[in-house]
Amino acid sequence: MPHSLPGEWRQGSSAPATFRAELSDGLATTVHLAAYDLARTEVRVVALPQAEPLASWCGRTSVAEALVGGFFLREQALPLGELRLGGIEWESVPFMSPWNAVRSCVHIEGGELGIARRETLPLVPRGDLLQAGPLLVERGRIVVHDGVDPEGFSAGCEQFDSDITAGRHPRAALGVQDGLALSVTCDGRNAADAGLTLGELAELMHALGAHDAINLDGGGSATQVCGTRIVNRPRELDGTDIRGGRPIYTALAFTPRTGGAFNGQRPDSLALA
Repeated sequence: MPHSLPGEWRQGSSAPATFRAELSDGLATTVHLAAYDLARTEVRVVALPQAEPLASWCGRTSVAEALVGGFFLREQALPLGELRLGGIEWESVPFMSPWNAVRSCVHIEGGELGIARRETLPLVPRGDLLQAGPLLVERGRIVVHDGVDPEGFSAGCEQFDSDITAGRHPRAALGVQDGLALSVTCDGRNAADAGLTLGELAELMHALGAHDAINLDGGGSATQVCGTRIVNRPRELDGTDIRGGRPIYTALAFTPRTGGAFNGQRPDSLALA
């Protein structure tokens, strides 16, 4: 289980934190973390007009803080999984049955950010909805373990470039904890950065105090923008750096309500045993 984090991690800082996560087999990976005060930050789901690197879209639209959203299909040039903006269903390719009915979602209604299993939400929900998954942490409890496939990402892997449940990769996740939204990415596909399994990602989010957390699009698509710049290192499967980031189709944008983004200080390292 992850080691406890020191209490000072909640203190404010003007920049996101980057630290090392030490893994149980002696390897490590770099983690990037930004925390946004939900009393001062609006979180919204964004559908990009066309595939575009996240940093490029942020620069065009004057959005300083964002995180990659859900999955997508390159050939169809469409998001994969249910997508709703302002209660209106947007064009996307549904997840294959029966997993389309169970895969977890980011749901935002009336300014309230939530992470939930699809079956717990209304059939036609109001507000924004981004279906991704799997759910990593639910009500403070880790709900994903390596080798277990509750949302069918291994069983339904033919909709993806590869089985996202297999092995360590760059990852992206969103967590909610005590009035904060936690935007997280980890690097991978490099000798210095092993990446994380989904189980290790769940442990990380739990260690960071997430009450609920969800996996977002990862691999070469994992992109996190803070202060208008990419803070993680997107890489292809062969380890090649993706300069400027891979074009994506959906994102989560963090914009100030009245004050702005709260970025908490984080430890220099974290052990996942």
